Amino acid sequence: MAEGAVGTCPQVFVVESHSNGAFLPSQKKQRWEGVGQKIFRMVVGLTVLGLIVQGFLIYHLYKKTEVVTPTKQAGSQEHNSNPSAQTRMEQIQQRPFAHLMGASDPAGENNVVQWIHEGGEAITHKMNYSKGRLLVEKEGYYYLYSKVQLNTAEECNLIQHKVMKDTRAYGKYIELMKSKSLRCRASKSSSPKTSDGDDLWNSFLAGIFHLQTGDQIFVTLESIQKMRPGLTDNFMGAFMIFS
Repeated sequence: MAEGAVGTCPQVFVVESHSNGAFLPSQKKQRWEGVGQKIFRMVVGLTVLGLIVQGFLIYHLYKKTEVVTPTKQAGSQEHNSNPSAQTRMEQIQQRPFAHLMGASDPAGENNVVQWIHEGGEAITHKMNYSKGRLLVEKEGYYYLYSKVQLNTAEECNLIQHKVMKDTRAYGKYIELMKSKSLRCRASKSSSPKTSDGDDLWNSFLAGIFHLQTGDQIFVTLESIQKMRPGLTDNFMGAFMIFS
């Protein structure tokens, strides 16, 4: 039995040695978990710090904008404090423009529409007007527009609303824009009309064109006798975009 007892001791020792070896991986695992937590905390800290810095920069930029904006507004009120803005405004004021309004008797020779060119909202600036024609004094690109209104309640009408150009470079008129429509009187049940029995038709034309000094711009209208007089119902205009 003594020999049996002696034989069992090494077996117990071997078991204890094996249990000590199995304990080491858990220590390494805990150690890596601690390192991971430290790295995570560093990343979170850096993120928070970045947000703080970003917020500070945004706030600083906002305060700077508040200071600059009143300065610009004050500079726009004092012409001498901002020479570049003053120069730009002078250039805009030098651009030609015109706005013509419907006349009480719009029918001109060869169906050329006549306009009111001065008084009220009608105006010409660095452009001349003669017998329904706008006269170009400065070469450049212009925005041209025209609107007319007709009463087509009485009979069928072929309506052609055109914006024309008379230039020295050609021996005939140039058609810049056109609106064409065949209008016929409809039955009372199928066509809504105004209280006075009118059947109104509107045409609006607009576009950008290169005009030279000496060019003449005018509007022609077929069935011009059907044109409904009105200052705001009919108009024509032009203004230079750039030279």
